Amino acid sequence: MKQINNITIIGLGLLGGSMGLALKKRLNLTIYGIDNNPKHIEKALQLGLIDQKSSFDNIQQSDVVIIAVPVNKIPEVTLKVLNVITENTLVFDVGSTKHNLCKTIESHPKRGNFVAAHPIAGTEFSGPEAAFDSLFENKKNIVCNASETHPSILEKALTLFKIIGLQTDFMESESHDKHIAYVSHLSHISSFMLGKTVMQIEKDEQSIFNMAGSGFESTVRLAKSSPETWTPIFLENKTNISIALGEYIRNLQAFKMMIDNEQKNEVYKMMKETNHIKDILKS
Repeated sequence: MKQINNITIIGLGLLGGSMGLALKKRLNLTIYGIDNNPKHIEKALQLGLIDQKSSFDNIQQSDVVIIAVPVNKIPEVTLKVLNVITENTLVFDVGSTKHNLCKTIESHPKRGNFVAAHPIAGTEFSGPEAAFDSLFENKKNIVCNASETHPSILEKALTLFKIIGLQTDFMESESHDKHIAYVSHLSHISSFMLGKTVMQIEKDEQSIFNMAGSGFESTVRLAKSSPETWTPIFLENKTNISIALGEYIRNLQAFKMMIDNEQKNEVYKMMKETNHIKDILKS
């Protein structure tokens, strides 16, 4: 891999900031940062997530550009970056929706410089303060539509991903968005709505605090996630999420009916069948 001397990160929240920390820890290079929130720039400099602030005017000097903005902004920012980079620059994003992005840039002359990546890593916290250098260690990473990226650019990206601990698989963007709606996006919606339901029914916040066990806490953990991050994700992948939600709602309604009708055997059978998930996740 050709020597990488500098990287520009656009968007200095949890993922962008953690990318900066992870790469600085493992490689000798300069990290530049761009963010439309001046407080994020200031905090990123204080925490050492980046070395210097930058701007879009200087992107053409970057060896690598990482796009870590909200998913509804990624296509626009990616086009802006591809318009000015050199022929050897690697550009990749870290967003959790991919199909619209890939369609938007598919005919760009420098499409080959772009890698559509989705590191499946994160926490319920957001902003530069949430970043840490081990976020990506032993995490899955999905690269979409890899055949549209120049082989040398893809090799450079895969090397960087491996350096920070990511384990990369490949998938087409349409399939990615369909599957991620079930295994990630639906989980966040479930968590948000469980939290909302409990707060609506149980008005005594102290009772929630006193009685919340580990099961409740782990299930609603994702409800602490940033609405600024997740609202665009839900809307960007709305078709797949709507299908996933419809199936989820049907299962909830069926389970409610079983409980209402005291169908002990059916309740037991549904839960027993679902226990198979432990074998899937273990593999």
